[in-house]
Amino acid sequence: MTVDDAKYISNHLSATEQKLFFSMDVADQCHSLRTAYAIERYAIEGKAGVDREFLIRCALLHDVGRKKGDMSISGKVLAVLAMEFFPMLGEWMERRGSQLIYIYKHHAELSGKKLQEIGLFREAKIVAKHHSPPSPNDPKELKLLRLADEKS
Repeated sequence: MTVDDAKYISNHLSATEQKLFFSMDVADQCHSLRTAYAIERYAIEGKAGVDREFLIRCALLHDVGRKKGDMSISGKVLAVLAMEFFPMLGEWMERRGSQLIYIYKHHAELSGKKLQEIGLFREAKIVAKHHSPPSPNDPKELKLLRLADEKS
């Protein structure tokens, strides 16, 4: 993370929000920053009617449901492989109490709950759904967050 990245974070997040951001693993912090930078590009590309600052906050905080120590990079790879290629194994692991699989599958909802706890109710609604299947009624902000998350 660069000095410019740190300035970007402090310009867009309050002290309380920064505590959540910095509670994530460094890899998730970098991913969230890339997601926010992607949001900036998409917002500039003529997406009228979206609240840019709101979306940047959502992007920076969308994965706070995973905190340092919850999931290493190798753990995330294992969870992705299990759920993508061996979903029955992943489900079995979750039933057996695998914290790794639980956090992988539910981090969006966990992130939403953490945002609600600090009073970011509007952000929580978007962030909690960023891994839900798309719906025709999804707000523009959710669609943009999903797009930026996928590209980052």
